[in-house]
Amino acid sequence: MARWSGILNVPLHLGCSAYYRVAASMLLSSSCKSFAVPSGNAIFFLGDRVKGTNNPVIERLSDPQTIVEILVSKFEKSFNVYVIEASIFNGPFAVYKDFIPSVNEYGEPSSYDATAFPASTSLVLLLSRFLTEAKSIVSGKENAQCVAEASASFSYKPVVTLLGFSKGGSVLNQLITEFSLKENSSSIEGNRSSANERLVLGEDDMIIPTSKESFFDSINEIHYVDVGLNTKGAYLTDEDSINRIVKSLSRRPFGIRFMFHGTPRQWCDARRPWIRKEKDTLVRLLSKASQSSNINKLRLCERSYFPGKLPDLQQHFEVIEVLDIS
Repeated sequence: MARWSGILNVPLHLGCSAYYRVAASMLLSSSCKSFAVPSGNAIFFLGDRVKGTNNPVIERLSDPQTIVEILVSKFEKSFNVYVIEASIFNGPFAVYKDFIPSVNEYGEPSSYDATAFPASTSLVLLLSRFLTEAKSIVSGKENAQCVAEASASFSYKPVVTLLGFSKGGSVLNQLITEFSLKENSSSIEGNRSSANERLVLGEDDMIIPTSKESFFDSINEIHYVDVGLNTKGAYLTDEDSINRIVKSLSRRPFGIRFMFHGTPRQWCDARRPWIRKEKDTLVRLLSKASQSSNINKLRLCERSYFPGKLPDLQQHFEVIEVLDIS
């Protein structure tokens, strides 16, 4: 099946001077003038920028379009792939301020707070704005509704696979925190949408999640890809959040798989021992909550890459290319 690939600079809010750089590869319909309905959406959050290394491997694997191509080769052919860069950079430091309001000037979060659901709300809005621009490019503005029309006959919504690389893992932590309290959001906001709003949500929702409720309900996998911070908070270690997530899985038709991918660069860093400790704590909390619930809807997997090698920056990026998501 044909695909459309491209990189767009997308503002989260109209008139905003800060743009998210989003690279994507999306399935096209047989006419190649509209988007086809995918079976899933893989959404990959990048971390800090690394430039001037004079290392061709690092330079290549820092390119969002290259990462998109790699991920397309790893997921099912019927998946769409999105790679998202932060909208703000303080020098090389990615600052996901819209997603995590508590971050400091270097993009390091002081806490993960679900109040107002900033990450899920921002992600849904960003994907919607991206889809609007991409539809205009593919089909022309006069035919922008062709995607929704082509999708209307499908009876399923695509699943969502989340991946956070390096500092991008902090976005996963925020999203998981919000996911753990999604019932609170649904009960408060569930009756606010009009019939017309629900109709709009039902159309493009076959391509991407267009509400935070549909986003949460679509998550099937969460991948921590060699995540790390220069401060604590690389992994979520709040036991209450984990327990709420596992409990909520009993009300879902399918479960969630958590995958932890790490290299010596992060898991064996003697200068930042908290990274490994936080990872181990999260794995333990997930395992404990899963065993206590007896629902068999949560799966865990850990994969270590380049074992026995000394930590270096190249392996941190190479993990993207050798990533095993099976």
